[in-house]
Amino acid sequence: MSTPNSKLATFAAGCFWGVEKAFKRKFAEQGIHTRVGYAGGTTSDPSYRRVCTGTTGHAEALQVAYDPEKLTYEDLLDFFYRSHDPTTKNRQGGDAGTQYRSAIFYHDGHQKEAAEAFTDRIRPRFGNAGVATTIEPVGKFWDAEEYHQEYLDKNPHGYECSTHFERSWEKIARQYGGHL
Repeated sequence: MSTPNSKLATFAAGCFWGVEKAFKRKFAEQGIHTRVGYAGGTTSDPSYRRVCTGTTGHAEALQVAYDPEKLTYEDLLDFFYRSHDPTTKNRQGGDAGTQYRSAIFYHDGHQKEAAEAFTDRIRPRFGNAGVATTIEPVGKFWDAEEYHQEYLDKNPHGYECSTHFERSWEKIARQYGGHL
């Protein structure tokens, strides 16, 4: 549950089920609260079915409420980049379409500046593959349908994208021919 001191961070990194599971596994002890939903689109009140058509402009996204005294925005950015493949445009593993893009949705000017600076700092680690992640204003975040919330907790054998696992920066630099 979020607190009065909570801040929001919103990320898209492919199928939101796996993104939610990865963030919860990593930051459970810091007391994060998560919601999956849709961000970055132009359609009002999007549904999963409509977002999957690729015509709404929305990405499947994870919104994280966090306590900045326990966890920094930069900690979240670091994990975001190390827990999916930011080198592919509109794709994570076998999931393809604009709804599966890699994106950081900022809530204010500080987050925008932090996301841009962090992305510039880590870009060389991905070598010639580059970074396809977009940095966009969050606009309206729409909660996904209730059955999507904590989906992999409720369905432990459900589909999970193979790209959602934590990597070290050293492994990333080796994999993509980048440098630290």
